[in-house]
Amino acid sequence: MSKFDSIRPFYDAEANKAIRQIIEDPMLEAMMNFTFPDENPSHWKDLMKHTHSLRDFQINFIYPALLKVLEKSSDGLTTGGFEALEPNTAYLYISNHRDIILDTSLLNACIYEKGLVMTTSAIGDNLIKKPFLHTLSRLNRNFAIRRGLTGRALFESSLMVSEYIRKSLLNENRSVWTAQREGRTKDGNDITQKGVLKMLTLAENGADSFGFFEKIRVVPVSISYEYDPTDSLKMPELLAKSRDEKYVKHENEDFVNLLRGLLGTKRRIHIQVNGVLDHEIKAISTSDISQTEKLAQLATIINHKIWKGYRLWPSNYIAHDLLSGSEHFSSHYSLEEKDAFEKRLLSKVDTSNPELLKSFLSMYAYPVDNSLK
Repeated sequence: MSKFDSIRPFYDAEANKAIRQIIEDPMLEAMMNFTFPDENPSHWKDLMKHTHSLRDFQINFIYPALLKVLEKSSDGLTTGGFEALEPNTAYLYISNHRDIILDTSLLNACIYEKGLVMTTSAIGDNLIKKPFLHTLSRLNRNFAIRRGLTGRALFESSLMVSEYIRKSLLNENRSVWTAQREGRTKDGNDITQKGVLKMLTLAENGADSFGFFEKIRVVPVSISYEYDPTDSLKMPELLAKSRDEKYVKHENEDFVNLLRGLLGTKRRIHIQVNGVLDHEIKAISTSDISQTEKLAQLATIINHKIWKGYRLWPSNYIAHDLLSGSEHFSSHYSLEEKDAFEKRLLSKVDTSNPELLKSFLSMYAYPVDNSLK
């Protein structure tokens, strides 16, 4: 028994047994029929039965499924900054987080294509309640973050995650992906939570817990979707937040978001790697300030890197102009692009409700404001 058994992905030795447990699941069949529409199911099932590692499962099944998602629901994926990374090197990727599955899946696809070390990736356990999704996530090298905990249970869970991430990066040379905040950014304002950074340092012994960041290589990543496929699904929670009301998710809400994220319209997508924060972290480490202030400085640097690397699309500029009632950024979009965005807006939101309209437009406009900072 490993102390990480409750959160870790499968080991390679467990992969084939896990695959065989879900190979007849209707959800897997639907996923593979979507991925391989011209193949007889017996073909991919036979390949799966002879798959004995997580890497082979990811490359032979998850990767082509992702390419099919991009083909069917986007206008393509572009990247930048990966040339700054080295092969056979573990990195801690910290990114903005907009989509449940796509963010980390797209990043890993790029990492694989560039010949870099693929990640083990954080996922909230609220997203993998269904047995099939739990098994699939572990095959896709996800580790679980327990949600809804408080007090001592929260601390112990956070410590275990910190220890697992440390082990992955420093002992196994395995890259790690985590979002800059707990859960997805619903309002478009990508802010790094100091609590996430503090959690990463919990397993570091000694008074200088910030020293953990000197031992690893931190890489901020910006993920930009021209259209957020789950934009309208985020409205009820944003509306409750604006009214200071408690938001309660309805049954299967996370699963609906997951499917919409995969299959909904995204148009263009860009992933930007924003360098390795070696010099910045060293400068913070040598500062005569408290651990809390060091974490705050690092959070600020990550914010600025992610904001600067975010690819601003016509949708962002159009939303900003509609929100401000101006044409300040009109040089960044065409009349056709504005018309297309307004049609999407009308189809997604009751524009007679000023709260809903403001929330929807702000979701796209915030990255423009952040880029100006």
